[in-house]
Amino acid sequence: MSIPLTQYWRLLRRYLRPQGPKVLLLGILLLTGIGLQLYYPTVLQRFIDQAGAGTPGLRLLALAALFLGLAIANQLLALWATYLGQEIGWRATNELRAELTEHLLGLDLSYHKDRTAGEMIERIDGDVTPLANFFSAFVVQVAANALLLAGVLAVLYTVDWRAGLALSGFAALHLTVLLRTRHSAMPGWQASRQASSQFFGYLGERLAGLEEIRANGAEHAVRLGFVQALRTRLQAELKAGRGMAIMLVVSFGLLAVGTSTAFGVGLALVRAGAISVGTAYMIFFYTEQLRRPTEQIVQQMQDLARAGASISRIGDLLAMRSTLAVHGEGAPLPDGPLALAVDRLTFGYIPGVPVLENLSFALKPGEVLGVRGRTGIGKSTLARLVARLYDPVGGSIRLGGVDVRSVRLADLRRRVGVVTQEVQIFRGTLRDNLTLFDATVADSRIWAALDELGLREWAASLPNGLDTELASGGGLSAGEAQLLAFARVFLKDPGLVILDEASSRLDPVTEQRLEQAIDRLLLGRTAILIAHRLSTLRRAGQVLSLQSGPEEVVAG
Repeated sequence: MSIPLTQYWRLLRRYLRPQGPKVLLLGILLLTGIGLQLYYPTVLQRFIDQAGAGTPGLRLLALAALFLGLAIANQLLALWATYLGQEIGWRATNELRAELTEHLLGLDLSYHKDRTAGEMIERIDGDVTPLANFFSAFVVQVAANALLLAGVLAVLYTVDWRAGLALSGFAALHLTVLLRTRHSAMPGWQASRQASSQFFGYLGERLAGLEEIRANGAEHAVRLGFVQALRTRLQAELKAGRGMAIMLVVSFGLLAVGTSTAFGVGLALVRAGAISVGTAYMIFFYTEQLRRPTEQIVQQMQDLARAGASISRIGDLLAMRSTLAVHGEGAPLPDGPLALAVDRLTFGYIPGVPVLENLSFALKPGEVLGVRGRTGIGKSTLARLVARLYDPVGGSIRLGGVDVRSVRLADLRRRVGVVTQEVQIFRGTLRDNLTLFDATVADSRIWAALDELGLREWAASLPNGLDTELASGGGLSAGEAQLLAFARVFLKDPGLVILDEASSRLDPVTEQRLEQAIDRLLLGRTAILIAHRLSTLRRAGQVLSLQSGPEEVVAG
């Protein structure tokens, strides 16, 4: 697949525009450095010609000192430009990573269910990393080298039009070949990025299931799969590398032709008396300056091919759209407890295989519905549909009289609180886990919520209170994790609460706290309680019994 150069330019313009002053400073540094590189070969020419003419030693020493000073100044400018270019590149790619992360979070749950966490990390970070080199090195080297190339050729024409014409032909041939060979390398790098994504997806999935793998003695099978994934990735990398090797061989051959051309033109002009020996050396020096930018442009063509593969995959990802589109301009939900009306709801994860079919019920604001049924009958699916993690195949769900498909997802998530059996604990403090890393939530509000739920004593009993560091996925008992989840939901102050088997894994120490927290959480809110425990279902004014045939709603 060929990526048009205009697409690269649009990407640069989009992510470099916010850093306009830095890009402008970088341009000034590049232009100054190019001016120095074009000027100091003329100092060499004067030194050689004046040395041959018997100029006094002090004059020659002054020229040598001037040349040395210009060379040092050029290196310092190059160092500053490289540092600035790297900063610009990483800021741009971090912005792109943030955009990709936000886009992925906006995709519906069905997309994430089909992909592993490792694959998602590779799409956000692995595909973007080659663009850091593209943003920084492309700006620093390709732009500078293109300007230097044009400047060298302009100076050569002023020296002798024949030298300028000969080396212009060489430069044009070299760049034409590079641009043509660039397209042949891109498919290899696209396959390489895909193989890398699959490898990290496999690795992340197996690491996440390490306990299960060890408990069942599946280490050998996992190792075999790991080797196979590595072998696939190696073959893709080798194929991509072959395309780059062809570019290098062609480039080095053309560079040898350019050096030979410079020597031949210089020798012919000196013999014809058209130029001096110093000028001939200056032509050779400028040819070497042509060689350096073209070599670096070759390297940049490799990075451009890698960047092209990444841009293609990133473009495919950004082109994906969530199926959970908002219909209309986003209708507001009323304040307070929300009424819920489910009308002929039908849904299945596999087309043609419904999990729920023609389900209907209604809840008035503040009412509590209990949901029971055997495992796999669709209780958790109902919770996901009400929270709009999926859209139904048929029927509708209305909250506060508003179809959930007409409500902005952010507003819906804020007004519907869900507590599941498996509570996710993130690496961070208790405060971070309660607020989900929202630094705008004041500690006073957190303690007030814990007081309301009767959980202050539990939180205060932890080693450092709200500053207690929690490990990712652990560090709390199942009951304590449920307490944390209740506090999360309470801080949102939703109008509808869904407890999905949220009290099925109680330990004796926290059972009483959990029961009190549930009572306080449900106060003044509409609720759906999905549970097997009678102590939880007794709170429901009516109970929905899900079964293979028609569902039944009975009074509590």
